[in-house]
Amino acid sequence: MTTIGFIGLGNMGAPMAANLVKAGHTVIGYDLSAQNAAAAQAEGVAIAATAADAVRDADVVVTMLPAGKHVLSVWGDVLAHARRGALFIDSSTIDVDSAREAHGLAQKAGVASLDAPVSGGTGGAKAGTLTFMCGGAGDAFARGKPILEAMGKKIVHCGDAGAGQAAKICNNMILGVSMIGVCEAFVLGEKLGLSHQALFDVASTSSGQCWSLTTYCPVPGPVPTSPANNGYNPGFAAALMLKDLKLSQDAAASAGASTPLGAHAAQLYAAFEAAGAGGKDFSGIIEALREGLA
Repeated sequence: MTTIGFIGLGNMGAPMAANLVKAGHTVIGYDLSAQNAAAAQAEGVAIAATAADAVRDADVVVTMLPAGKHVLSVWGDVLAHARRGALFIDSSTIDVDSAREAHGLAQKAGVASLDAPVSGGTGGAKAGTLTFMCGGAGDAFARGKPILEAMGKKIVHCGDAGAGQAAKICNNMILGVSMIGVCEAFVLGEKLGLSHQALFDVASTSSGQCWSLTTYCPVPGPVPTSPANNGYNPGFAAALMLKDLKLSQDAAASAGASTPLGAHAAQLYAAFEAAGAGGKDFSGIIEALREGLA
């Protein structure tokens, strides 16, 4: 089996690393938070004293970090300590330009690389059912795919460096826009006297059906596993949705693409976060829409 360095053992990284351990790999982890490191250690992850120590003996290194600046900082620090010919995989959700810059750092260090952000949230990370959207050379993808399969159920090669991040940004813009549309429909249905179940039964089997409705329904009842049935505990926090929508708008501006619905979704989630709801699940924006969020 493979020796894997794993940097970033938070809500997503820890269960991903645990699934690598369950698949029989040796995982050497590092996190700035002692609490995160201890939780991962309880799942069989060996904890290194430094990030450099986590990568030193690794054939593959996985990073799961908050933003592009963190990825570039960590890769810039640890690549000099990595084995030549190792494979670096970044599963953070970051901007495309930073992802391409990280690939460049890896190439200079003689290391293969993939940008491989994920979809599926903390539930998918724990269950090992994430979708990985990968950007990078074909041979790097071929090497990385068996590792990613221990953490996910669908592994897609989207293209060259940065293509995984591009796919993630586009996907989550769809998700943010569609969730607002579903929430607005339920708010309107309430005003018109429709029960949640009646609207769900119609829309889920008609042209209005989408993942935001059928898997992640924003009202309690119709989909018992959705965060709406658990006080809108995330799940996928509204602050993270806002981060992804901002990334989509930065990319749209850079590429010269018109994304008016994506822009408005970003504005709505920014207002939701400003109201103190950034820690709620992103489907909880229905509560603010009932109160006239605009």
